Amino acid sequence: MYSPEFDPAWKGRFERLSEDVRVRVVKKLKQVLDGLPGRHLKYGLDYFVEEVGQYRICYKSFEEQKVRRFYFVGDHKEYEKWIRNPE
Repeated sequence: MYSPEFDPAWKGRFERLSEDVRVRVVKKLKQVLDGLPGRHLKYGLDYFVEEVGQYRICYKSFEEQKVRRFYFVGDHKEYEKWIRNPE
């Protein structure tokens, strides 16, 4: 089981989602925190990505601290823009 942390930009992105999408994202977050193995965003980057329909969740896993820090949630178009400059 991992502890969650959220990037400051996460809250604004999450609040823009519709209520039904938020529910689905929260379910996926619980799976990620329970240890769901993710796939790497790109070769050489520390980010992982999970899909929720057309939406993407990007996070980093800090194994020593048992923390998963969430950076991005949004649709696939926003995701394509975000991955060009994730920091």
